[in-house]
Amino acid sequence: MTGETLKEKQARAGKCLRLLKKHYPDSRCSLNFSTVHELLVATILSAQCTDERVNQVTGALFAKYRSVEDFARADLRKLSRDVYPTGFHNNKARSIKKSAQQLLEAHGGRVPPTLDLLIKLAGVGRKTASVVLGAGFALAEGVVVDTHVGRLSRRLALTDHKHPARVEKDLMEIIPGKDWIACSYLFIDHGRAVCRARQPDCAGCFLSRLCPTVTPRSILPRCG
Repeated sequence: MTGETLKEKQARAGKCLRLLKKHYPDSRCSLNFSTVHELLVATILSAQCTDERVNQVTGALFAKYRSVEDFARADLRKLSRDVYPTGFHNNKARSIKKSAQQLLEAHGGRVPPTLDLLIKLAGVGRKTASVVLGAGFALAEGVVVDTHVGRLSRRLALTDHKHPARVEKDLMEIIPGKDWIACSYLFIDHGRAVCRARQPDCAGCFLSRLCPTVTPRSILPRCG
């Protein structure tokens, strides 16, 4: 870690976010959806799969299954084939069908807007629930930590943890609640465009002067 105080780290994170917002003004959830339930399905499919691949699958999927009822009544073998390209297709198909049935049975076919109720649905953990709340309801229960968010958080010395729950806890301490949703989108965009897992473009990175991975702590600009 950098040896910064919490206040210094919060100030540096704030400067990073301001620069990220400037460079990615249209940053948003990269999954394609037109209803909150479609977002839920797409997020379940995104587990251990790229958003790009999920979007390739959901175009045809959402044309075939147009409602919660359609997913609840789906033939499981056919649904599994329909989501095959996303990986773990059998488990994902079961979760999508079961969660649709749960929505009809307990929520009138609507996706509930609370973390406690969402995580009771099949295939929905805290990360999936947070994605749905943020992109579907503009509600922030936490910071969604995927591989990009985790990697950037460590490189920027905002955390030294690898487990997503620990990373999220550190980010929630450093970043204001009003930026929890945007933070994930911004980190993901920057992780894809510049701060890649392999061969990050540190020389061309506009965050380099705020990044202890690139700039030694002793010459980082003062944040306060």
